[in-house]
Amino acid sequence: MLTNFETIRGRVNKLREIEEFSNSGQIEKLPKKEIAQMMRKLGKLTKTLGGIKEMRGMPDLLVVIDQKKEAIAIAEANKLNIPVICLADTNADPDGIDYIVPGNDDAIRSIKLVCSKLADAVLEGKQLRENKANQMSKVQAIKAEDAGVAEEVKAETEEVEVEE
Repeated sequence: MLTNFETIRGRVNKLREIEEFSNSGQIEKLPKKEIAQMMRKLGKLTKTLGGIKEMRGMPDLLVVIDQKKEAIAIAEANKLNIPVICLADTNADPDGIDYIVPGNDDAIRSIKLVCSKLADAVLEGKQLRENKANQMSKVQAIKAEDAGVAEEVKAETEEVEVEE
């Protein structure tokens, strides 16, 4: 899917078009046979592309649970220089994996634990980024305010010099 992303994006756009057409109520104007065909097509596209419908671009990172089952995804990510985090068991090959998380990739509890910690780290990173952006905007506002005050002082000094 990653190396064929442009084609996938076209199909996702088609899925959105059919959904909009269906939700607008215009589908009722079509004959029954065309409605059935369109609904069948909508079902197929939703089944295959529903999970990535909201994905706007290439992912920044790939998280893999079972390296042996997802070898193709890892190869595609490596080809596109997308970093890979992998929950790796003792039978995993570390080649092609950028960040290895040792653990049992067969146990549901292990998978839930690792995924929840990764999700928490992502949320914490987003929060830090927002805080830093807010601080930077405050600093820029203070600098702009200081620059305005400096201009006022400069203008007043020039007026005093002209009067003398």
